[in-house]
Amino acid sequence: MMLMAGCQGFAGNYTNFDVAIYIPVNVVHSFENPEVLTDQWNNISRQLKVDKVYIEVQRDRQTNSDELLENVKKFFLDRGVRVAGGMALSDGSIGGQFRSFCYTDPNDRAFIQSAAELAARHFDEIIQDDFFFNTTKSDSDIAAKGDKSWSQFRLGLMDDAAENLIIKPARAINPNVKLIIKFPNWYESFQGLGYDLDQEPKLFDGIYTGTETRDPVITDQHLQQYESYQIVRYFDNIAPGRNGGGWVDTYSIRYIDRYAEQLWDTMFAKAPQIMLFEWSAMSRPIDPGYRPWGDLLTSFNYKAMLHSHPDPTIATVASYSLTKVDSFLGKLGNPIGIACYKPYQSSGEDFLHNYFGMIGIPIDLHPEFPTNANLVLLTESAAFDPDIVAKIKNQLRDGKSVVITSGLFHALQNRGIQDIVEAQFTGRKFLAREFSSGFGAGNFSTLDGSDQPDILFPEIAFLTNDAWSLVRAEANGNATPLLLMDRYSKGVLYVWTIPDNFNDLYSLPPQVTGAIKDYVMRGFPVRVDGPAQVALFAYDNHTFIVESYLPIATDVKITVSGNFPRLNNLVTGQTADGQKQTDPFWRRRDDGDGTARYSFSVHLQPHSYEVFEAEAQ
Repeated sequence: MMLMAGCQGFAGNYTNFDVAIYIPVNVVHSFENPEVLTDQWNNISRQLKVDKVYIEVQRDRQTNSDELLENVKKFFLDRGVRVAGGMALSDGSIGGQFRSFCYTDPNDRAFIQSAAELAARHFDEIIQDDFFFNTTKSDSDIAAKGDKSWSQFRLGLMDDAAENLIIKPARAINPNVKLIIKFPNWYESFQGLGYDLDQEPKLFDGIYTGTETRDPVITDQHLQQYESYQIVRYFDNIAPGRNGGGWVDTYSIRYIDRYAEQLWDTMFAKAPQIMLFEWSAMSRPIDPGYRPWGDLLTSFNYKAMLHSHPDPTIATVASYSLTKVDSFLGKLGNPIGIACYKPYQSSGEDFLHNYFGMIGIPIDLHPEFPTNANLVLLTESAAFDPDIVAKIKNQLRDGKSVVITSGLFHALQNRGIQDIVEAQFTGRKFLAREFSSGFGAGNFSTLDGSDQPDILFPEIAFLTNDAWSLVRAEANGNATPLLLMDRYSKGVLYVWTIPDNFNDLYSLPPQVTGAIKDYVMRGFPVRVDGPAQVALFAYDNHTFIVESYLPIATDVKITVSGNFPRLNNLVTGQTADGQKQTDPFWRRRDDGDGTARYSFSVHLQPHSYEVFEAEAQ
């Protein structure tokens, strides 16, 4: 296992991680005036402890001189700050739309190689900013592509560029250089632009993770907040021990808590380093935004921060947020979650795993099928595996469970899934706001939901007494299953019907989400029940975090499996005694594990987290 310099050991300013700042090429250029660098460093370092800086050598065809790079590098080394180089292979933009280099153009290829050689002359570690992708469709690209799809062509093109334009030239200049590639947050689209999650982590010495989820409403991608955690865990599973950290910027946030949330969610995933993009933003005065919860004692307490820093900047916010999480991260074990599978170069039901996280289902996403898990949750992206039905069958034959979404069920209709369950994706839609649950023959029990908005679901038909509806949506005397089960060999297959609009998962009443969790989270050591947009981060030493992204205070129920009747709050030091469940779900005929369970009521402030340790009796 290769440990990247500055990313392990934490001999710097923090106990559990390092803090780094990225300095873009134009900012480095401004340091030709030494007083500019001195003044800015003094301002930032008064507010934020910095372990490392990444000094960019090229962006948008602008480079910095050898002399300037050495002077800036020496400035930081003289102050005990570690240094690395950076490159951003962007070629400007077209009215705000990113433009890449043309990797079939000999002139562009020569420039990229010269930039890599420039970086290698000055740094023993170089990170590629996340512009290492291809968007051009020039005549030379079209000719080189031939009959391949754009995804196939670009994957091969960028693998070649990585090896022959960056890695080999840099190592020819500096044999000891460590080369890192930073992958951005939009992992569902990687293959279409040449990002190769399969091969590039093998080519480069390490990877880095874009955890900048920004605002989930006003941005084009609508990335959910949970992704700042989940994408780190996914990339950890892709390159174990070589994922250098998470990368957060300051863009597209409507309230300052959103910036803090991105930072601490990255840290909840046990990222060894946080990269703050970028240097000039750190000195920017902050606009707290619209914060109706401002008088409450939230995890990001703006008023408390003002007491010690009356003129706060972005650096102040980063310091305040990171110092708080550093106080307890060392008490948490290794992250755990419900095993999920997303093959390399796959897409389908884009980013749905993050929505699961937002309704309190912790996710552990893998690029290979997790055969060691007792339950595997699969979305439509798993259809990219040509052997997925056989893998599902093997899991069921081993007496394990598989949950597939309606999107995956639809994708597998003509690929053998009906050999397991003879249900049908009808193509019809079902609009509902009422719900019920049951297990076998007889009447269903109504679940609260009549005051909720209408939700549009795809309709799935099944054979009575062959498969069984466990949770269903109802309208005008009709119903369709939201969670369907069928037994196969020694295991159980579940089909989870997902709303057409993934955000409608948040409109499901808590009783409905809880009924689905009864099966999807069966056997998991801890769960949280309550409104949506409350996430659970669990660890293997009976510790966990519950975080609310809601703009209002809320109450949730936490249930812990095993003989753990007390919770210790690792932030406040307070303790709470639980109530032993008298009629738990596990007494049902298909799930009699006999494990004791204790429940706790927890009050969460808006945009806040609580950290707990379950104490054994």
